[in-house]
Amino acid sequence: MASETHRVHVVTWNVATAEPPSDVSSLLQLESQNSIDLYVIGLQEVNATPLRFIADLAFEDSWSHLFMAALAPLGYVKVSSIRMQGLLLLIFSRQAHLPFIRDIKTTYTRTGLFGYWGNKGGVSVRLSFYGHMLCFLNCHLAAHMNYALQRVDEFEYILDSQDFDIHSTPHVLDHKLVFWLGDLNFRIADHGMHFLRSAINSSRFNLLWDRDQLTMMKKKEPFLQEFEEGPLTFRPTYKFDRYSDSYDTRAQRTWLGFNGKKRKPAWTDRILWRVKPKAPPSGEEDEQDGPKEDEEEEFPLKVMQDTYTCVMEYGVSDHKPVIGSFRLELKKKIETPLVRVYAEGKWSADQDAMVTYSILEPFPSSTWDWIGLYKVGFKSASDYVTYTWVKDDEVSNSDERVQVYVSKEEIPLLGGEYVLCYYSSNMQSIVGISPPFQVQESRAAVEEGLVPENINGLDKAISS
Repeated sequence: MASETHRVHVVTWNVATAEPPSDVSSLLQLESQNSIDLYVIGLQEVNATPLRFIADLAFEDSWSHLFMAALAPLGYVKVSSIRMQGLLLLIFSRQAHLPFIRDIKTTYTRTGLFGYWGNKGGVSVRLSFYGHMLCFLNCHLAAHMNYALQRVDEFEYILDSQDFDIHSTPHVLDHKLVFWLGDLNFRIADHGMHFLRSAINSSRFNLLWDRDQLTMMKKKEPFLQEFEEGPLTFRPTYKFDRYSDSYDTRAQRTWLGFNGKKRKPAWTDRILWRVKPKAPPSGEEDEQDGPKEDEEEEFPLKVMQDTYTCVMEYGVSDHKPVIGSFRLELKKKIETPLVRVYAEGKWSADQDAMVTYSILEPFPSSTWDWIGLYKVGFKSASDYVTYTWVKDDEVSNSDERVQVYVSKEEIPLLGGEYVLCYYSSNMQSIVGISPPFQVQESRAAVEEGLVPENINGLDKAISS
């Protein structure tokens, strides 16, 4: 079986509590000719005032809503997200990949205020992508020039403390591929403001690389050396005047008032990656290690970076967003969905409808598994129109096929194009998707002259 290439687009942005811009096309490279398979979006300093945070827990925050609204019409679905106060991590996938994204887990680590406050720290999502174990870690580390060692200590603490409760990959560095992104807050040491601005204005960024604190720390810390990063051939992304391409021109407010000191530009916002190194030969035969090593050779994973830059056009924050585009070259370990699901017969709100599904591969199913009815272009697993439990509503069962029903009261009156998705509660993911099918307009809709009205992205029926 030949290797296939999948494209991953990674975004990191400290949004400085701002509301999102109206258009994120450039940020997501929506005009690109290359089809993206996965989007990984890490934000820092999302507005987390108490009232706002409570509202965001009940409803999607404004940033998540914006990204879903931009990506869903193009066939992308949010597969996971995690938020810890101002830290937010979102993972989107092309719909076709959903049945092969499994074992999704999330976790977080606080490092602010000695580990009791979540304004700093890391949030992560791990998942299996066609059988390859991937982990995405979004961090916001300690600020200020003098805390480079503390930043490294915080990152090491995050790596040590995060536990996914999965036997094969319990920790971040156990995964085949790790993306590390965020406002890592490393500064450019030693150089004065005049030299910095002269190098930046003349695009001689290479003059600054050897004093970049993360580059310096990588030379000292072996575990950091395992992380790769593309060249810093773009302008330092902090600190800008808002709605401007000018670096910090205002005096800094201090607890004593104002001083004239301005923040030095720095590459605080970064995207790195790590492919798990091959284990060195131990010299002792280990029967359990043999098959793992053979599998790694049979199913290699290669990472190539195509783009690493900042997007200067966005000005809502004092940071510019950083994007990285990657190609993952891999052989699929799995090619069969766990469940085949499809709509049986004709569907309309005039009669109860049937769903047929069959288990294609053994997996830890649960009585909490369900099958959702989704309009084509749905945004996330929770964006269903209705659902039916896979156990409670069984009407027939055989070795090969199971049928469950959906009440006609739950079926949309106006019809439209829909899909059915089987959701595994144990895997926290969709493990089977039906082909698109048509729900017919009901007799009641025709007789009463109902027409669709789009309210918050959902079609509601109203009388004309």
